[in-house]
Amino acid sequence: MTVDERTKLVVVGLGMVGIAFIEKLLKLDARAREYDIVVIGEEPHLAYNRVGLTSFFGHRKVENLYLNPKEWYALHAPENKLSCHLNTLVTSINPSDKTVSCANGDVVSYDILVLATGSDAVLPKHTPGHDANGVFVYRTIEDLQRLIEFGESHQGTVGAVVGGGLLGLEAANAMMGLKCYEKVKLIERNRWVLSRQLDADAGNLVVEKVTELGLDILLSKRVGKIKTDEENNVTGVVFEDGEQMDCSTLCFAIGVRPRDSIARSAGIQCADRGGGILVNNDLSTSVPDIYAIGECASWQNQTFGLIAPGVEMADVLSFNLTQAKLHRPRAFKRPDLSTRLKLLGVDVASFGDFFADRDGPSSLPAKAARKKTEDRSAVKTVVSGPPPPPVKALTYMDPFAQVYKKYLFTTDGKYLLGGMMIGDASDYVKLVPMVRNQKELDVPPAQLILGAAKKGGDEGDDLDADTQVCSCHNVTKGDVVAGVKDGTCKTVGDVKACTKAGTGCGGCVPLVTSIFGRTMKDMGAEVTNHLCAHFSYSRADLYNIVMAKRLKTLEDVMREAGNDKHSDGCEACKPAVASILASLWNEHVMDRARHGLQDTNDRFLGNIQRNGTFSVVPRVSAGEITPDKLMAIGAVAKDYDLYTKITGGQRIDMFGAKKQDLLDIWRRLIDAGMESGHAYAKSLRTVKSCVGTTWCRFGVGDSVGMAVRIEERYKSIRSPHKIKGGVSGCVRECAEAQSKDFGLIATEKGFNIFVAGNGGAKPKHAQLLARDVAPSEVVPILDRYLMFYIRTADKLQRTARWLEGLPGGLAYLREVVLEDRLGICAALEAQMQELVDSFFDEWAEAVRDPLVAAKFRQFANTPDTVDAMETERDRGQTRPVHWPKDAAEDDFKGLRSRWSSTAWQPVIEASHFAGADATPNGISATIKRGDTQLALWRVRGRYYATQQMCPHKRSFALSDGLIGQDISTSSSPPANTTPWVSCPYHKRNFDLASGACRNDARLSVATFDAEERADGMVYARLPPVAELDEALGTARWMVKREDAGGQLDELDRKIGFRGRRARRPGVRPTTTTTTTMADPPARGPVEVLLPAGGGGCGAAPEW
Repeated sequence: MTVDERTKLVVVGLGMVGIAFIEKLLKLDARAREYDIVVIGEEPHLAYNRVGLTSFFGHRKVENLYLNPKEWYALHAPENKLSCHLNTLVTSINPSDKTVSCANGDVVSYDILVLATGSDAVLPKHTPGHDANGVFVYRTIEDLQRLIEFGESHQGTVGAVVGGGLLGLEAANAMMGLKCYEKVKLIERNRWVLSRQLDADAGNLVVEKVTELGLDILLSKRVGKIKTDEENNVTGVVFEDGEQMDCSTLCFAIGVRPRDSIARSAGIQCADRGGGILVNNDLSTSVPDIYAIGECASWQNQTFGLIAPGVEMADVLSFNLTQAKLHRPRAFKRPDLSTRLKLLGVDVASFGDFFADRDGPSSLPAKAARKKTEDRSAVKTVVSGPPPPPVKALTYMDPFAQVYKKYLFTTDGKYLLGGMMIGDASDYVKLVPMVRNQKELDVPPAQLILGAAKKGGDEGDDLDADTQVCSCHNVTKGDVVAGVKDGTCKTVGDVKACTKAGTGCGGCVPLVTSIFGRTMKDMGAEVTNHLCAHFSYSRADLYNIVMAKRLKTLEDVMREAGNDKHSDGCEACKPAVASILASLWNEHVMDRARHGLQDTNDRFLGNIQRNGTFSVVPRVSAGEITPDKLMAIGAVAKDYDLYTKITGGQRIDMFGAKKQDLLDIWRRLIDAGMESGHAYAKSLRTVKSCVGTTWCRFGVGDSVGMAVRIEERYKSIRSPHKIKGGVSGCVRECAEAQSKDFGLIATEKGFNIFVAGNGGAKPKHAQLLARDVAPSEVVPILDRYLMFYIRTADKLQRTARWLEGLPGGLAYLREVVLEDRLGICAALEAQMQELVDSFFDEWAEAVRDPLVAAKFRQFANTPDTVDAMETERDRGQTRPVHWPKDAAEDDFKGLRSRWSSTAWQPVIEASHFAGADATPNGISATIKRGDTQLALWRVRGRYYATQQMCPHKRSFALSDGLIGQDISTSSSPPANTTPWVSCPYHKRNFDLASGACRNDARLSVATFDAEERADGMVYARLPPVAELDEALGTARWMVKREDAGGQLDELDRKIGFRGRRARRPGVRPTTTTTTTMADPPARGPVEVLLPAGGGGCGAAPEW
């Protein structure tokens, strides 16, 4: 924003609240630069810590109290961002001219005026002798300097403090620390000290403790008169009860009075009783463009002498002035008056509604408030008095350790309302959020005081041996542990091969890995998180190597960091390297140099389904979609007979798209204004949202708008695992943000940011990273968090498991991304911005690129297409039948010796494999021969051919699998090591020469010799077509309905399921079932309860 367009904001008062407001405004306005700030301070000092005044007696340097050094002000001075005027008293405000006048004659104009004038210490001018030499107040640096100077000239006398509140105890501590006075006494009019924060028991315990430290305390005493000599020097006091006490110094700490005089003179409405500038919930005064914050402000006829409410006011006002365009304006609400201090070495704390048992609770949690209370007549109230507050107190007192705790709960013990602590305030930080959030307790009340034993352990430690950890293959924890202990399994890969755990859906892999690691550690064995045998590095280590050396291909990475410089890697490390390259350089995953690294879904930019088809998922940012796009999706789904379903991430998923149809499908969607949703990638999937302030009457924040901005920012960025986000517009949490890798929940102050949650096989609740973040600051924090995760996470590690394994956990993450402990925040933001700027739509590029488009064919040697699995109609849509119950365990590899005859037959032009030797996975082709599907590869100058069907699930997909290769111990390229292909479905690895399965001895595939000849064709040595089809034909091995059966057939028979009921409005479902002797007439629910001859009381049912 240009200088002429900026708003001039003047702040009167450079105290703790004034500087807090300025700091927050500078931060929130850093990007927009809407404001030029002018601050006018009455004192000659920069803003200092008034709460820490007592320390001034020790160091005597005001600079030590500065909240910001001088350099900070200079840093913000350029371009009129912040102008500071010290030792300048504002004497008047002219609202009509929008100016303020100063005692030095300066007149300063403003567009917005913020009054943060604070308060003055109260001096009882009605008390005789209040103006004597030796009378002080305890408020400013100047007050302290005068007290120090006076004390040093009155060595050996008695000093006294009037007031037993927080400030009074601080003043007494300071005077004791001066070492000038023979004795320091504290005078308090009540029966105990800290009467505004503590009850009698707690206050008297404080008296006992501080008395032991040498402070004399006089309780129930009021000063009636200050005694003076002829020169008006203090000599003592006379109490209202007639007793007298000698002293030379009297420091009053009996409260403060708001400084509202210039506001009153300007016609701004102020409170008649107690003073203070009247403010609304948005801190505005009765005059437009003038606001008041801090101790000078009176909100609902209350002023607040604590710093926390003032800082909250500064927070609300700075937010509203900068963020109201993006978020619903905040309102100042009843502040939290919780306090924790160390007074004369004594820990003292009060929190929440700490006098709820005396005065009744100021408010109750919603559930507790709804509970029925006792009805009392007026007569009963007169006779018995008012009912007791709906509160129960739990008290703990240790006279030996001098510890006192009183916690207040609702009568059912389910909610903590407040409390106080003396001597031990270690639980203060834990208890205050419990009160503030008003969440139902999950522990008995006594446990909050007495504590509880730590439960649980590391992941998997608390599981019994017979606990099932892999539901796909019914593998227990004991199976995994036994395999490790008997020496069979030395890697996680061995565990998968031996037990099959992790080879199904893969959801159990993190837990299996954890159990493996713990068992190895218990045995004293070394546990590594290396990618595989090809790399002695973790993913995070390899990421940093690739980034530092700017490596761009697997060949480069293998040469610089691999254990076999000439290897092409395997199915474990190739996708990890592909992910790292994409996370750093964001180039198209289907380009030739990278396509061979992609695993399963990324290979064809779609999730491969059971029958070899793919899903199509356009991006629907934040779940927001126009009717035109909905109709375009519907038209595509209808034309291609795609099964459609609404996803949990608020998108529309279309299933059953054939590989050869993907280009046309996506071309139509792109023409309709849609783009890839990256449902196939380890990247950002969705950012789920509720409607927030867009429509919802409860909405606090614009959850849809924020979710759209976040999803549009991070879409397509590859990461170690998939990432999901959520944004909820209020605490009702309709978007389930706390179950996501990152989630935002709108508050009146901005957004709470939650991180490292996930659903899946082991759900994890997200943890609070930052509270009440302004909308404009959300993205920088997410940039740092996500980039730090991308840099440091392990392979296929979700954010939840990553944070669990991060040394220091959440506290360390906060230090890194919020406090910049490592000094990398700027670099993380810059790296993320580079990725954001490099965005392109992968499907739009694929549709336009002829080389990429050519890969979307079912067969490389014919335009024919065949189905690989039968389909059936279910609830009005087409879907594939279920998996077969058993694998095909035929001896396919033995077919080579059982063919009646074989002959070399040309199958495809050799030009299809041009450039194969320079790519990390070679080049493959799917060949149709008769009714048989064959897979053909060229890898490192050699051809290999096998059947296309993986016998594990009878899926036709081997040509799309990743090629793996054992590492070579020699320094030269391996000459005769046979590669294997890993099925893209469930990672069964088949040797391309022998056909044996390397990780499942039951399975095998048929292999065939293949070679390139001078005529430009590739030949394969094959049996006659009829014999080939009989052994391997698609018609024989495709999965049929009778092979699989229906998973819900038994349930359907049991409940008589006939499909959806009452499909048309107003039509009630009917039954056509005929009654037989074996199938008696249906009876109603009441009839079922009645015995045959009646019973109970008459014919009443026996409930």
